Amino acid sequence: MITDKAFFTIGTASTILNLHPRTLRIYEKEGLFSPERKGAWRYYSVNDLDWIKCIRIMIHERGINTSSIRKLLEHMACWKIVDCPPEKRKMCTAHLASNFSLKWV
Repeated sequence: MITDKAFFTIGTASTILNLHPRTLRIYEKEGLFSPERKGAWRYYSVNDLDWIKCIRIMIHERGINTSSIRKLLEHMACWKIVDCPPEKRKMCTAHLASNFSLKWV
């Protein structure tokens, strides 16, 4: 599936997400996601970008800090934290993958 193929570099991902590359590195360091690595290079998939958008919603719209997001993910799925509407969940790759025992970071 194309959504799980990691082919965006950090520069491209940060441009698509309108974020500074340092922000992506911070999220990674905080343990919120783990991009694919090939040597020193990070590569992001469409799923990664969708998840980062979700992280941004939790931080900026819900006021949840990164350590709290990490702790919450140990106990529940992101769509329960952000309270995504069912129509959005139907298209969410994390929600779809949960049916296959997705292990959260």
